[in-house]
Amino acid sequence: MLDHVFTDAISALRDAFESAFLERQAFEEHFQADVLLGDLTWETSYGLPGEGEPPRIFAHITFDWPAWSQAAYRQWYVEEVLERQPAIEMEIVLRVQQLAQPPDPELLYATVPEHSPSVGGDRLERAGLTSEIAHADTLVNPNDPHTSYAAEVTYEGLYELAEQTVADGTNTLLDEHFGVLGGWIAATLVKLGDLQLSFLPTNGTA
Repeated sequence: MLDHVFTDAISALRDAFESAFLERQAFEEHFQADVLLGDLTWETSYGLPGEGEPPRIFAHITFDWPAWSQAAYRQWYVEEVLERQPAIEMEIVLRVQQLAQPPDPELLYATVPEHSPSVGGDRLERAGLTSEIAHADTLVNPNDPHTSYAAEVTYEGLYELAEQTVADGTNTLLDEHFGVLGGWIAATLVKLGDLQLSFLPTNGTA
């Protein structure tokens, strides 16, 4: 693993999810670099234990390390001067899928909060809800006439890195901040699972 504050944050979030007993979706994790702009993006998905594959309820997390954060981090690394705090742009999508009926937006909005808990002094804000309809291709599989539904609630926010975290990625600040985030995501997924929504049979298409 690279010795970089961005990868330190990734490790801290992974530890937080494992402590919250969430299961990582191994094939849903990606680390990408934008060769034109210089941004780094890390994506991963975690679900509740026993949800199966694919899970019916899970969280998809995206961390973006923009080029301006890298420039601020490099300035500190070279000159030990932090004129602007580097930040990670965060997006968390809570997804419910394989539904047999269209989801009720009001019910979902009433279940999930408008903001996350404080993560390093800032909160993620609920950005909206998206509903989805997937029609089965009966020409390919005539034995699967199901139409499935899904819904996503998106949260967005910025995590500014404290100077002590930039200077020493082994300090406990990242673990403390993302530990709160891991517990909140786990609790919110449990609330969505308690809604008694109508799901397709396990052999239905998502």
